[in-house]
Amino acid sequence: MNEIAQVIDLFDTVMPSLGIRLTETAGNRCELHVGDARQLLAQMPDGHFDCIVTSPPYWGLRDYGVTGQIGAETTVDEYIADLVSLFREARRTLADDGTLWLNIGDSYTSGGRTWRGADAKNKGRAMEYRAPTPVGLKPKDLIGVPWKLAFALQADGWYLRTDIIWNKPNCQPESVKDRPTRSHEYLFFFSKSEKYYYDWQAIMEPASDPKQKTKNRRTVWNITTEPYPGSHFAVYPRALVRLCVAAGSRENGRILDPFFGSGTTGVVCNELGRHCVGIELNTEYADLACERLLRGR
Repeated sequence: MNEIAQVIDLFDTVMPSLGIRLTETAGNRCELHVGDARQLLAQMPDGHFDCIVTSPPYWGLRDYGVTGQIGAETTVDEYIADLVSLFREARRTLADDGTLWLNIGDSYTSGGRTWRGADAKNKGRAMEYRAPTPVGLKPKDLIGVPWKLAFALQADGWYLRTDIIWNKPNCQPESVKDRPTRSHEYLFFFSKSEKYYYDWQAIMEPASDPKQKTKNRRTVWNITTEPYPGSHFAVYPRALVRLCVAAGSRENGRILDPFFGSGTTGVVCNELGRHCVGIELNTEYADLACERLLRGR
């Protein structure tokens, strides 16, 4: 058994009741909890985290094979309600000057299809279920999930500070011929309070004027996707996470990711000198995250 497998086995054996798969070690500032974030967040203290950076499962687009998974709700309204409830609890764990950086993608109605076959270029697209077309929408309609969620979170008390377009220059091709290929996702920047911590200088971008050198970052971020070798198929890139962590927290700050996946947020926190707590429902992804964090990549 190699060192990584030994560490994973140790935490499975010693702390299964806490759902902790990995704690902070030399070279790793991340703690990983395995379980449903809706339950585990309730055990975490008030005002503990400085910043939340996360990307929840998108509605009706992925089948993670876990009972009760968020993203597999029958209706989009149920999905929105589940996330609003989860982020309400997450807001309680956030410091008063804390922020939330939320990456979320959109989807189209299924047109009545009940399943989707495997895709050789993206095996994760295979699904045993397809959510029915939402009431009031038609086949081929764009659902508008990101803005439905953003407005629902705003109504629940979050300050919606801005939307950011994550433009993917290397986006996956689509076989559609009746609309443009979608090459972007949304990143929403929320705050818990009217006044909050935001380090605008940490994420300044190059200016076109050589005399100016840098300028305040704009709301369109051109960042290529970054797949990670392994079983996880929806990794958001480290470059995207770095901007959120750098702007939303101080050095040695505490970051929360309630949808940890393969651990990208944790990898970035280790790079930037932040502490991180991740929550992941899928045990296979949790194992992959442990491996990444212990290997430092």
